[in-house]
Amino acid sequence: MDREKIIQLTVEYIRREFSDEASGHDWWHIYRVWKNALAICRHEKADEFIVQLAALLHDLDDWKFNETGDETPLRARAWLDSCSVDPVTADSVCRIISHVSYKGAGVENRMDSLEGFIVQDADRLDAIGAIGIGRAFAYGGYKDRPLYDPDSPPNLHASFEEYKNSKSATINHFYEKLLLLKDRMNTTTAKRIAEHRHEVMLQFLDQFMLEWEGADIISPADKK
Repeated sequence: MDREKIIQLTVEYIRREFSDEASGHDWWHIYRVWKNALAICRHEKADEFIVQLAALLHDLDDWKFNETGDETPLRARAWLDSCSVDPVTADSVCRIISHVSYKGAGVENRMDSLEGFIVQDADRLDAIGAIGIGRAFAYGGYKDRPLYDPDSPPNLHASFEEYKNSKSATINHFYEKLLLLKDRMNTTTAKRIAEHRHEVMLQFLDQFMLEWEGADIISPADKK
């Protein structure tokens, strides 16, 4: 099977699998990661086939949505085998999938290939900025988490287990992950894009806190 056909079939497969997803990890998230990864790939001169497959399959074995809580890419591997993807390429794709996720502020990034850095950057770009804000609250609602709890401060998790088991409010997630991503981008292209998206989140958080305390409400005296 030629590479273009494999990508086409993978798109169709992933779109079916994630069409009803409501946590912010739906087909359109994967679509954006795929397209952004491909755009970054063309700047960075990496292997487009590996990047596209890893981007399309990156959430198929996500630890957040399986009972084992790990990211062993069993479903991704089965799909690649069904498409007769060569073993070297399949190994590269599965290694990227295993290491793509953020696993806590104090956890080392184990990604070790240019293709992996590109997919990881594309995934992280979709976690910040305006879309990232929307996705954060979609996931928080999916997990029955409060918007904000002033009595529960953010925690910079030192291990994957600690991060995985956290149940803190959605606003905490900005400080525990999203605001850290700008400085954890790998490629020059992603670093440039992340600068603006980071500022969007800072502005949102400033406004959120103003509204939380009612500090933006105009008093009768201010109207005179």
